[in-house]
Amino acid sequence: MDRRSFIKKAGLGAGGIAAASTLAAPAIAQSRTDMVIVSTWPRDMPGLGVSAQRLAARIGELTEGRINVQYFAAGERVGAFDAFDEVASGNAQAYIGADYYWKGKHAAWSYFTAVPFGLTYAEMDAWIKVGGGQELWDELADQFGLKNFNAGNTGVQMGGWFNKEIETADDLKGLKMRIPGLGGDVMAKLGASPVSLPGGQIYENLVSGAVDATEWVGPWNDYFMKFYEAAKYYYYPGMHEPGSMLALGCNKSWFSKLSKIDQMIIEAACNEENAFSMAEANGFNGAYLDKLINEHGVVLRQFSDEVYDAFGDASAAVFEETIQQGDLTRRVHESFVKARSEVGRWMLLADTGYTVQRNRVLGIKV
Repeated sequence: MDRRSFIKKAGLGAGGIAAASTLAAPAIAQSRTDMVIVSTWPRDMPGLGVSAQRLAARIGELTEGRINVQYFAAGERVGAFDAFDEVASGNAQAYIGADYYWKGKHAAWSYFTAVPFGLTYAEMDAWIKVGGGQELWDELADQFGLKNFNAGNTGVQMGGWFNKEIETADDLKGLKMRIPGLGGDVMAKLGASPVSLPGGQIYENLVSGAVDATEWVGPWNDYFMKFYEAAKYYYYPGMHEPGSMLALGCNKSWFSKLSKIDQMIIEAACNEENAFSMAEANGFNGAYLDKLINEHGVVLRQFSDEVYDAFGDASAAVFEETIQQGDLTRRVHESFVKARSEVGRWMLLADTGYTVQRNRVLGIKV
């Protein structure tokens, strides 16, 4: 069949071709969707900032440009702590950050980053994916017009940087410490004054003496923040963030209008970054801890059992107050506790049991 016969049989005369052309242009235009992502992290910040930028770029790559991603680091479009409202209002389509920053909007947000004596990376992943955590997260996010995915993890964080030794719980009294989330509430119970600061403002406040101590992440991230210039003592392990899960929070109205395949691609990109960021932190933390100690004279200290017991007592009091703040918060807490018990017992038997014995036999020590 020649071209003229095909056009005639298809009903595409000159007018038909013109009509097809006028339909094609809008369809092509509509296939491209803008996605503005705002972040709580400064641009190019090793670890958290780079992870956010990598995820934003990956969404564009995997959708082959159907989703046109514009990424704005903290302060470039809105302030770090304004990211939530920017997305909930629809002014941006997504944020990348730590959901415990929003605990002032609802207490349950804390559980979807990290809480004191909470879940490690493996335990958190199990809770979110198969233990009912995602469903509860969806219920919470829906109240604010959001749809959230786990999109990164730091693993067990260090206890923080201090300008004096912390030998007893009394040494925490009067201490001004940058520490967000329920971990900050625990410190307040012990007489410290918790301060909430975005990552880009911590160094200047520590150097100036506006804060006496800070937690951040771990040796790799902390090395580039240069906290060693202002605080000598580096404590471990952090009770406040044992496996901090980071999030991509999407405007739900925008997300629901995407094709099913693009929704799945966004979720897949988040899962990819969630796993890679954890591998990256584990891969670099040991080497950078050595650099902090050997090149900058940082003094590594372990919190005593007495201090940790005080953390435990204070966290129990904080949880008791937290679950009084509503039915959803209570249900999230109960689900989290169930996962901590069931998955935690298995991890104690398997991963912890094995690594303790392996390290003992091979002489691997801190």
